[in-house]
Amino acid sequence: MALDGCGQFCKCILIIFNIIVALVGLAMLGLGLWIRLSSETKGMFDLNLNTQAFVIGVTVLIVLGAVLLLVAVFGDYGACNENRTALGVFSGLLSILTVLQIAAGVIAYMQRNEVGNQMADFYITVYSQYVTKRDPGMSVTLTIIQNTLHCCGIIGALDPLVKKTCPETGFLETFTLPACPTVILNMFESKGPLVMGLFFGIAAILILALVCSSQLSKEIKRSQTTPPPYMLLSTTSFLPSPHAFSAPSMDPVVFTPLPDRIPAADAL
Repeated sequence: MALDGCGQFCKCILIIFNIIVALVGLAMLGLGLWIRLSSETKGMFDLNLNTQAFVIGVTVLIVLGAVLLLVAVFGDYGACNENRTALGVFSGLLSILTVLQIAAGVIAYMQRNEVGNQMADFYITVYSQYVTKRDPGMSVTLTIIQNTLHCCGIIGALDPLVKKTCPETGFLETFTLPACPTVILNMFESKGPLVMGLFFGIAAILILALVCSSQLSKEIKRSQTTPPPYMLLSTTSFLPSPHAFSAPSMDPVVFTPLPDRIPAADAL
C-alpha cells in the first residue's frame, strides 16, 4: 500500500521498537526460567516468609517476558504487513503495559522502604541457608549479590562465615567493606527517585510507540479508502461536429472598379 512519509517513518520506528522489545522479553523470560529451573537456585524457592517475595518476583519476570514477546509479535506483524487488526491488538496490550509501568513506578517510589526491607530480609534468609546447609546454590547466589552490591555478610568484610563469597578487596578496604543489609536499605532509600524516573522513562517510550501505532493505522486506512490516481476513459470519441468546419456566413464585399485612364499630371 502507498504510505506517505509520516506513515513510512512510523512503520520503521515500530519495527525497530518491536525488535528491541522482543530481545528484552526473550532475555527476561530466559533469565526467569533459568532462576526458576536451575539446580543452583532451587533452594531459594522454599516458600517461607522471607523468600516468597523473591519467588513472586521471579514469576512476574517470566510472565512479563512472555507478554513482551507477544506484544513484539503483534507489533512487528502489524507494521510489516500493514495489518490494522494486529496493530489494534498491539496498541491494546501496549496501553495496559504503559498503565502498569506508571503504576509500578509510583508504587516502587512510595513503598521503597518496604521493598528495601523485604530485599534485606531475603538476603538474610539466603545467608542463613548458606551458613546452616552450605548449599552450593546459596553460595552462587551470595557471590552474585555481594559482588554486585560490593558488600559482605551481615557484619561486613570481617564476617568469617561467608568470607569465601565476598568480593576480593585490598587490605585497607577489608575494614571498610559494608554489610549487605545496610547497603540494600540505603540503595532503595537514596535511589528511589532514580528508579521512579526509570519507570517513567520507559512509559514515555511506550507512549511514543502507541502514537506511532495509531498514526500508522490511520495512514493504512487512508491508503485503503483513497481512490486510485487515474481515471477510466469512456470508449466514446469526442469528435467535433461537422458544422464546426463550415464557413461562417458573411455579407458580400463590393469592390469599386478603377478608372480606365489616369491623367498624366496626376501620374507625375
